[in-house]
This record gives sequence, C-alpha cells and structure tokens, in this order.
Amino acid sequence: FLKVLSHIDSILRSPRAPPLIYRRSKGPVQNYTKENGQECGFEHLPLTIEMWADQLMALKDLHRSLRKLSLELMPWHTADPQDNRESIRVEDLQFIVDAILEEIENKEKNSQTQSLQTLSAIVSHFQKLFDVSSLNGVYPRMNEVYTKLGEMTNAMRNLHELLELDSSAPPTVVVDTVGKLCDIINKNVTEQVQQLLGTQDIHSIINKLEEHERFFPPFQALIQDLLCLLEIRNLDDILPVVQNLK
Repeated sequence: FLKVLSHIDSILRSPRAPPLIYRRSKGPVQNYTKENGQECGFEHLPLTIEMWADQLMALKDLHRSLRKLSLELMPWHTADPQDNRESIRVEDLQFIVDAILEEIENKEKNSQTQSLQTLSAIVSHFQKLFDVSSLNGVYPRMNEVYTKLGEMTNAMRNLHELLELDSSAPPTVVVDTVGKLCDIINKNVTEQVQQLLGTQDIHSIINKLEEHERFFPPFQALIQDLLCLLEIRNLDDILPVVQNLK
C-alpha cells in the first residue's frame, strides 16, 4: 500500500500533474507516511477523481455536440467510425473545432469573392445601360443620372399637381392626360379661328386667305402713295386732309 501511495505521490509531484490534485492536509485527517517518512495529503483526491469522471462524461457529450454541429455545417463529411469509441481525447475535440473554423473561413472567403464578382457585374451592367466606356466615368455618370432623376421626379410631381392627378398615377397616365389637354386646346383654337373668319369650312378659310393676299399688297401700296402725296404719316390723318382739299 505504501508503495502504491509512493507511486501516486511521485505522479502527483510530476511537473505534468495539475497543482489542484495535491495539497497538504490542514485538518485532523490522518496522513499517510511514505517509506522515507514524508507526509502525503490525499484526503481530497476522491473528490478530484469524481470531478474528473464527471468531466470525462461531459467530454463525451461535448464531442457528440461538436460532431452534430460539424455535420450541420459540413454534411458531406461522413461520420468517423471511431466516434463511438469509449475514450475521447481533447485532441479529437480540437480536431473537430479546427475543421469547423477552417470551413467558416473558407465560406467567408468564398462569400467575399462572390461579392466582388457581383459588384463587378453591377458596374459592367451600369456601363452598358448608360454608355460609360471606362470606370473613371462611372461616378460622373452616376451623379448625372441622379440629377436627371431628381429633375424628372420634380417635374412629374408638378404635373400631378397641375393636372389634379393622384400622386400614385403612373407616367403613362400623365402623358395621356397632357395629350387630351392639348387636343382640347387645339380644338378650341380651331373653333376660335373659324368664328373669327366667319366660316366653318377649311376651304373657305383658305379662300379668304388667298383673297387677303391678292387685296392687301395693292391696298398697302395705295396707302403709302397717299401718305407720301399728302405729306402725312398716320392713316388717321388721310381722311381729314382729303376733306380739306374738297
């Protein structure tokens, strides 16, 4: 028994042994004596061994949880036939954790690569849509498009208000409404011209215009000659001067 205790004591005093499992007895608990007469304190050792047993069981549970997480993240990895073995080492857990971390890092790198590819595709598409030949012209064209978009938005908002349309009305409705308004205005102008000329027939309008072209030049020449002959400047003075001549 003393040899066993001596062997345990040598293990506990080893540099590799945790300092927690060896300490001197501070109470009236009986101490065992080694062959060389030195004291050894093992009164807390059963509790430590029980704690180790619990930790070993928890180690198996942790290993099972890590394996489950690993299969969720890496379903293509098949189960290790040694997963069901009784003894689980810390190295096994560390291996699973390292594999998971490596997989996460690879996914992050792949996602960054995909993001760069997506951004490159977006920039190329913008260049095609807005006829930008170089990357240096992308930002100026973006600013130009933003400015034009703001102007168009303000114009559409003003048209909605002027035409008393709902703000949700699409541009096609705005264009149709403006077209109808222009038709109404053109129709009114035509009617006013017809009323002014006293005819509803377009051919009559043309005839009246032709008569005007035939009559007006000689009449204008006659008036100019009268103004020069009577030495006056205003049309209103022609009649009084002619009356005085009578």
